Amino acid sequence: MSREFLERWLEEVIATPGLTSLRDPSAARRVLVEDALRATPLVRASTGAIVDVGSGSGSPGIPLATALPDRRFVLLDSRRRRCEFLARVTGELQNIEVEWGRAESQATDEFGVALAKALAPPPVAAELCLPLVRPGGVAILWTGETADPAAVGSVATKIGGELESHADGLMVLRKVASTPAGFPRRSGMAAKRPLE
Repeated sequence: MSREFLERWLEEVIATPGLTSLRDPSAARRVLVEDALRATPLVRASTGAIVDVGSGSGSPGIPLATALPDRRFVLLDSRRRRCEFLARVTGELQNIEVEWGRAESQATDEFGVALAKALAPPPVAAELCLPLVRPGGVAILWTGETADPAAVGSVATKIGGELESHADGLMVLRKVASTPAGFPRRSGMAAKRPLE
């Protein structure tokens, strides 16, 4: 079921205005499915529920939820229209919930894993994701070649985390302590005034 479901989902993503600039199905499969699934071993090695922060079209959350049907996933997005799309396309998947809201307004120290792919620059994504993760959990960030591990590690230490690994475009931040007072900051502050 998962392969057929993912093909239908990709068709919907490509056909829905405002979700992606990708129009070629094979390119969409590579960027939205195959790239997402690279994190499967990292997510499988963790425990607890998974939140896809700024889920957008549903990647990486939807491909990972199909690969790990025994795990609970929350697709979180701040745009209602995207959430309506996500709720419509994931109705048949029992392990996915869709939530409309911002990362800054979610409960802290709740999830085992937070995912961020194309959410924001890596230091900002770290600040948005780590507060959601409970101690012992991880935030997994998809990063480009220009990502600065030292900058991300510095931000992580301010929010109770540390940079555990950085390889093949995936940064893993381990939560080592509860979210400190003052985090998350107000909505939009992480992007307007990034931590250093």
